[in-house]
Amino acid sequence: MKTVLITGCSSGYGLETARRFHAEGWNVIATMRSPRHDILPKSGRLRLLALDVTDPNSISAALAESGPIDALVNNAGIGVVGAFEATPMSHIRKVFDTNTFGVMAMTQAVIPQFRTRKAGVIVNVTSSVTLAAMPLAAPYTASKTAITGFTGSLAHELAAFNVRVKLVEPGYAPTTRFAYNTTVRVEDLIPEAYAEFAAPIFAQFATPPLVTKEADVAEAVWQATNDLSGQLHFPAGADAEALAKAR
Repeated sequence: MKTVLITGCSSGYGLETARRFHAEGWNVIATMRSPRHDILPKSGRLRLLALDVTDPNSISAALAESGPIDALVNNAGIGVVGAFEATPMSHIRKVFDTNTFGVMAMTQAVIPQFRTRKAGVIVNVTSSVTLAAMPLAAPYTASKTAITGFTGSLAHELAAFNVRVKLVEPGYAPTTRFAYNTTVRVEDLIPEAYAEFAAPIFAQFATPPLVTKEADVAEAVWQATNDLSGQLHFPAGADAEALAKAR
């Protein structure tokens, strides 16, 4: 029976992905900064572990407790929406610490066991902002685009050890806590000078023609984890799929 470790399982994509893998019969290690034992079913095939992907000691402890795994899903992330001019550099560094360096740290920590066994898969969850340029998302886009380049390059070098590396690119999901998973309010990142520019953008956010659901992302992660074709990119959600086709 295979085992998957998923980061960022307290809500949204990570939570739904944990449910999907458990339903498929896998052992699931669902990690989050503060484990919530009321959100997933009690099962001998499911464990909740505390994990902060920005903390090397937390990563080491979680991997030591989890034991050997067959798949790593790097899902944990921080969202940020607002004018770049108004976004504090301290917050941008925080976004990169989770979205970029946290992914790299988790990946680097599991590579040795995968390389030694010559088996395993790493799935990095990015965003449709990497498929098309979007306004009011410059720092977030930068943090996710870095992982796109990182993953493509890493896929080549780990293929030599029969280790697969994949990208899942979710679209816009209004039902997730994307805009709330941050310490900086959106309102504080839209100065008066940007109000006229931002208004129609937020209006479009409120009534998007196409959206992504959590189940779409769980399905894409499942497909990516089990893919043996060499495919790197897995857009998730109707809007992300439309953007990928338009490229």
